[in-house]
Amino acid sequence: MKILVTGGAGFIGSNFINYVLEKYKEDSIVNLDLLTYAGNVANCEKWENDERYLFIEGDICDAELVNRIMPEIDAVVHFAAESHVDRSNESTMPFVQTNVIGTLTLLDSALKNGKKRFHHVSTDEVYGQLLPDEKAFTEDTRYKPRNPYSASKASSDHFVRAYHQTHGLPITISNCSNNYGFFHHPEKLIPLAITNILEGKKVPIYGKGNQIRDWLFVTDHCRAIDLILRDGKIGETYCVGGDNQPTNLEIVKTIINLLDADEEQSIEYVADRLGHDFRYDIDYKKINKELNWSPSVTLEEGLRDTVNWYKENEDWWKSVKEGF
Repeated sequence: MKILVTGGAGFIGSNFINYVLEKYKEDSIVNLDLLTYAGNVANCEKWENDERYLFIEGDICDAELVNRIMPEIDAVVHFAAESHVDRSNESTMPFVQTNVIGTLTLLDSALKNGKKRFHHVSTDEVYGQLLPDEKAFTEDTRYKPRNPYSASKASSDHFVRAYHQTHGLPITISNCSNNYGFFHHPEKLIPLAITNILEGKKVPIYGKGNQIRDWLFVTDHCRAIDLILRDGKIGETYCVGGDNQPTNLEIVKTIINLLDADEEQSIEYVADRLGHDFRYDIDYKKINKELNWSPSVTLEEGLRDTVNWYKENEDWWKSVKEGF
């Protein structure tokens, strides 16, 4: 396949490109990325001289550009998104522009250029929050976004489904839990904790740190997307989760221990985020039953490998943090 990956210079997109090009020697990738603060061409630098890889700096909202690329493409895997909740609370319009208008631009082009196979990468945050005793999210959970970021992603999900129902566009959607791993932008909790501790700084913890997330190692997520793209049922949604339920405070304490840091000197409690969702949890029975997928990396293994990666790639994350 020749795959258009949007946002391929970002965290999950670049890991997906690395996964595909290493696994499938006959596949090729076109990486379309605007290189905003979260994009970094260094994430895919190992493929720069590979004839199977082409990087194009550009905006998914640029219909003319997208329509020049799309005719030669077999499938689209759509990662490109504004994704940081705090930024969406401060300035919502960029999230609407990228996550909604950008998705619509891609859908229109995929439709007009031969109904290209279209996989849309979304988030469990479209379902809102869970209370302690509530059941995990499934593909049938009602949408109830609680912040501008998740509202924009919910909107994009609806448009993707609408293009399938109305126009017969061959789509799939995946809603994943919180990813972590290599090339993760250090504004997010896990890489922020690692890099701050390495710099001798405190890690800010919202509220009491009792928010609960389901953490998914990024390579497990890439494997799930690949399975859905090649073998998933057209028109279907698949929930992808990591099968764990730590609090944010537990995550940070684990990282502190892995780095042999002092807990009291490493944590700073700060005012909680506006509208902070309490808990997310994913039930991945559907993708397990239909595609035989389940997470293969435990949280303990993934955190250890992630900490080691940041220790070994100081130049990468320091250059990223200079842009904060």
